[in-house]
Amino acid sequence: MPQQSCKTSDLARGWSAVLLWCLPVIALVFGSYYQRARLVIWIPALVVMGVACLANAARCGRVHCYVAGPLFLLAAGYVALSGFRLVPMRPGIFLNVILAVAVLACLAEIPFGKYRKST
Repeated sequence: MPQQSCKTSDLARGWSAVLLWCLPVIALVFGSYYQRARLVIWIPALVVMGVACLANAARCGRVHCYVAGPLFLLAAGYVALSGFRLVPMRPGIFLNVILAVAVLACLAEIPFGKYRKST
């Protein structure tokens, strides 16, 4: 897929970015303050972002999505396990780790470019 069509089919643009990433991020922040609602807020938010990233990686080869997609899905699984008290949950540390890895994945676009698929 040519780079120009990657730019237009990238889900991280326009309203799709708001629906697929901005609203889930707001939900993650909101859930960090409300422990009782955390599972029902965080799991769907992380799944939406993870699936959207994997779709974006498949559609246009967005570099950071190759890391962020699996990261968000693994994070959703971790949150589910914490709901069963199988793993510890420290919300602040958890969100900071997710943020740090996601930022590092985005920074990987500097040397490697935004899109993996060739022009």
